Amino acid sequence: MAFPLTRTPPGTRARLASPARPRGGLARSHSGARAGVEGAVAAASLAGLIAGSLAIVAMAAERPSFLTPTSAPGFFPAWMAGPLRGLWPSLTRDHDALAWQASALMGAMFLLYLLAFACAGRLRAHWVIAAVLAIHAIFLLSPPLSYTDVFNYISYGRMGVVHHLDPYVTVPQLEPHSDPSFALSNWHHLLSPYGPLFTLLTEALVPLGVVASFWALKLLVGLASLVTLALVWRCAVMLGRAPAPAVVFVGCNPIFLVWGLGADHNDSLMLCALMLCVYLLMCAPARSRGAGAWFACACFVKASAVILAPILLLAGRPRRFLRGALEAGAALGLASLIAFGPHVPGLATQDSLVTGIGLPNLLGLALGLGGETGGLHTAITALVAMVAVACAVWMRRRPQRWPAACGLALMVLIASLSWAAPWYLVWALPFAALSSGPRLRLATVLLGTYFLLAFVPAAPMLAQAIHLNPEATRLGHRHRREIEELVR
Repeated sequence: MAFPLTRTPPGTRARLASPARPRGGLARSHSGARAGVEGAVAAASLAGLIAGSLAIVAMAAERPSFLTPTSAPGFFPAWMAGPLRGLWPSLTRDHDALAWQASALMGAMFLLYLLAFACAGRLRAHWVIAAVLAIHAIFLLSPPLSYTDVFNYISYGRMGVVHHLDPYVTVPQLEPHSDPSFALSNWHHLLSPYGPLFTLLTEALVPLGVVASFWALKLLVGLASLVTLALVWRCAVMLGRAPAPAVVFVGCNPIFLVWGLGADHNDSLMLCALMLCVYLLMCAPARSRGAGAWFACACFVKASAVILAPILLLAGRPRRFLRGALEAGAALGLASLIAFGPHVPGLATQDSLVTGIGLPNLLGLALGLGGETGGLHTAITALVAMVAVACAVWMRRRPQRWPAACGLALMVLIASLSWAAPWYLVWALPFAALSSGPRLRLATVLLGTYFLLAFVPAAPMLAQAIHLNPEATRLGHRHRREIEELVR
C-alpha cells in the first residue's frame, strides 16, 4: 500500500500559496482587511526571527561566554567566532545578565515563530523562502552554540585517520592529547555513539584539518536542513496543502535553529535521509526500493531513525522497501566492517545517561523514586516500542494518517529519552507540519515549550527560583557523577 496522494491539478500551487478571495462587497472588504493584517503580522514575525537569529549569533560571537562553550578567556580564535564578531561591543559582561538576555531573546523568537506559523497562509512563497535562506545563512556564520558536539564529531573522525584508533573501541582520552581536536572536545571517556556512515563522513573531512572540518560540517548541516525543507514543501503540495505554513513550522523553529543549526548537530543529516525516503514513497510505490535505501542511510547516520521502520515498511511495497533497506544496509555494513571491524556505536553508555531535567527523570521524581531508575527506564523503552507498533497498525488501517503516525512515534521517542536534548524536536517537526490535524502540531509546540524552559541559559536560575533541583536525590547525584566521569 502506498501513501495516498492528492493529485494536484494545474494551478493548485498558486492557490495554495495565496488564500481564496471571497466574493461580495462588505464581506470582501472585511476579509481583505483581515488578510492584510495577518499578512503584515506574518511578515513582521519573519523579520523578527531574522533579527533575533542575528542577535543570538552576534551575542555568541562577541566574546567568550557560555553561549560558545568551546571558547574561554584568552581562547576565542577568529576562525571559531566567525565573521560576525564585533557587531555588539556593548554586550554585557555579566554572566547572569547575559543569560537572562539570551533567554528572553529565545522566548521572544519562539512567540514570533508561533505568530509566523499562525499567519503563514497569507505569506507569499518567495517571502518564506527568503526568510528561511537568510536565517540559515546567519547560523552558518555562527560560532558553535551551547554544545561542543561538533568538535566531538571531528575528534572521533581524527582518531581513526590520524591516530589509527577505532572510535567504537577506544575512548578519546587514549588518543594523543596534543591533537588539536582534543582540547576542543569534551566527551573524552565516551565511545562514539554516532552511526558508521556519519563517522566515515567525519573521517573523510580529516585532511581538511580541524578548522576547515568545522566549517565543512556547518555547511553540510545547513545544506541538509535546506534540502529537508524543500522536501517538506514538495510533500505538502503533493498532499494538497499549503506549503508555506509547513516550511515555516519546520524551518523557523528557534529551538532547532539555536540548538540544532547553531550547534551544528548531525540530526539534520539523518532527517534529510528520512525525508528523501518519505518523498520517494509518496511519489510512487515502485520507488519503495530506493526509499528503503535512504531509510538505511538515515539509520546509519543516527540509530534513532529505526523507530519508523514498521511504519515506513507498510507505507509502500513492503518487499521492495525491505529489499532496498537490506541492500543498502549490507553495503554500509560492509563499509563499516572494513573501517571499524565487528564493532558498533557505543549507544549503551549514552543510553544509560540521565539528564536531570529530562521528562523520564522528572517522572521518576514525581513517582517518589528519586529520579529515573533502571526499572522505569526499561518500562518506558517497552512503551516506546509498543507505541511504534501501534502507530504502524493505525497507519495500515488509515493510510492517509501516515504523517501523524510517524510524528507520534517520534514524539514519544523524544519524550522518553533519558538523555534529553532540545534539538531532538526537529525529528518530529516535518511530520507534524504535514499532518492533516492540528493535534500533533500542538503537541510539538508543548514539547518545544518544555525544551525552551528547561534548556535556556537562565534555566538554572529559573529552577532555583521555584526550588526545583532534580539532582538533589541520591540517584540524582549518581547520575551526575556518571556524566562528569565521561567529560573529565
